[in-house]
Amino acid sequence: MLTRKQLELLDFIQKRLARDGVPPSFDEMKEALDLRSKSGIHRLITALEERGFIRRLAHRARAIEIVKLPDAMEKPGFSPKVIQGDKVDPPRGAMPVEAVHALELPVMGRIAAGVPIEAISEVSHHVAVPGSMLSGRGEHYALEVKGDSMIEAGINDGDIVVIREQGTAENGDIVVALVDGHEATLKRYRRKNGMIALEAANPAYETRMLREDQVKVQGRLVGLIRSY
Repeated sequence: MLTRKQLELLDFIQKRLARDGVPPSFDEMKEALDLRSKSGIHRLITALEERGFIRRLAHRARAIEIVKLPDAMEKPGFSPKVIQGDKVDPPRGAMPVEAVHALELPVMGRIAAGVPIEAISEVSHHVAVPGSMLSGRGEHYALEVKGDSMIEAGINDGDIVVIREQGTAENGDIVVALVDGHEATLKRYRRKNGMIALEAANPAYETRMLREDQVKVQGRLVGLIRSY
């Protein structure tokens, strides 16, 4: 059984596929269903996928396959239609869209956004990251966040942070800092009166003041990946 909004969205996607040959964007879905944010569309899409009515194709933008329709929407001659990349002729007047360039980065375990934990040194798995997220030259790696000390900077427990490997930082940068050679933490970096301040973005945590020889910058935050 589908909710009214789920039925409305499925009907809208089906009609747009039939008319244009490509599924609507999330913005178009949001406007069609009169929702305030795209997060509502994400939830509806996930619900339709879990119930087996649609299938999303990995690593492709606006790629949705309608697997089936509920009895109330079933039409004679319906068959699933897959839209993916350049395998389908674009609608008339459509602008060309370049494929998303993605790279796989090693996830080097977990990083504490709270009380420091032991230094990270082993690859746990890999994650696909858009190339546009990788700023500047140099090596990049990813870490899974543990804790809530950076929550007011938009970094939540369980997020994946993308780090550019570097040994220096500017005041205000969010960095991976190695403390006393064996503790790693994700904090905002500042130099103050010959000391290094590692600042949390949560008033529940105090700023740590350390000597310069106690802190080694291992990288700077350049991106964040969140799963819902």
